[in-house]
Amino acid sequence: MTAVLRAGPVSLRVHPRAVVVAVALLVATFAISVLALTTGDYPLSVPDVLKTLAGDGPPGADFVVTTLRLPRLLTGLFVGAALAVSGGILQSISGNALGSPDVIGFTQGSAVGAFFVILVLDGGMFATSVGALVGGLVTAAVLYLLSYRGGVLGLRLILMGIGVSALLLAVNSYLITRASLQDAIVAQSWRVGGLNGREWEHVTVSGVTVAVLLPVALLLGRRLSLLELGDDKARALGVRTEQTRLALLVVSVLLAAFAVAVAGPIAFLALAAPQVARRLSGSAGPALLTTALTGAFLLVASDFVVQRVFASRLPVGVVTGALGGLYLAWLLVHQWRRRV
Repeated sequence: MTAVLRAGPVSLRVHPRAVVVAVALLVATFAISVLALTTGDYPLSVPDVLKTLAGDGPPGADFVVTTLRLPRLLTGLFVGAALAVSGGILQSISGNALGSPDVIGFTQGSAVGAFFVILVLDGGMFATSVGALVGGLVTAAVLYLLSYRGGVLGLRLILMGIGVSALLLAVNSYLITRASLQDAIVAQSWRVGGLNGREWEHVTVSGVTVAVLLPVALLLGRRLSLLELGDDKARALGVRTEQTRLALLVVSVLLAAFAVAVAGPIAFLALAAPQVARRLSGSAGPALLTTALTGAFLLVASDFVVQRVFASRLPVGVVTGALGGLYLAWLLVHQWRRRV
């Protein structure tokens, strides 16, 4: 069931189920965020956290909240949303549930650029972001050219991406072997993907990325839904299919590149979050806003499990990789059974 809200010449189509799911995700994300800020080796109450944010907290709370917990939490929210929307766009463009920046090589390309800056140039956060951006864009350009045959073919994009991803993974491994032991340990830890030790500079990069690119993705979301109908129908409805697809591809790459620069190539989140969001909202379209909320919740919840259940500095990418691997296996079996 769909409700249409009208205000003069402007109309807005609202799906009640999607609204309910979005509100539920907001509540769940808020709840897990409160738990992340108040629990741990130094437990705090909610009033203590609020007082600390206002500059009047108990002794020691300022360091725990504003230096350790809050930057990690905010980075997780922004990176989760960015990766999820990036995956949602790619899955919609390719028409394939395997369309994800970590499956088709975008995150590996960004990782190559970031590794080069970290291991060769010894750059900081800003330089690493630029390196990841350049690596992701170059990878996207190569894949676009390899997949273009009068238009970008979804299956061809997936297959080419898997091959390019394997090649870039080898390049990353080579860069690590050529680094010093200390740099190699740091790079390998970053390669898994995680939120340990994240600071306010990471929050700034990921926050600005989401604030700028998420509205653009949402504005292009209607065209993305039309592209899923097929190029002929989309053109008949006034959509410039290839230009729109290219613009969406650039937005997806930028979201993935900056997320990788901030938190490393966190595995399978971009693959699973869009599919979970579609099933929760019952939407036939990409549902990018619900996808962003789902990605943010999944990453923060996974990181909370790592911190409180395992009580270790285990990178959150290990948890998302394990769960995402199981989800990928289920997805492949499910699709195979549908075709049999």
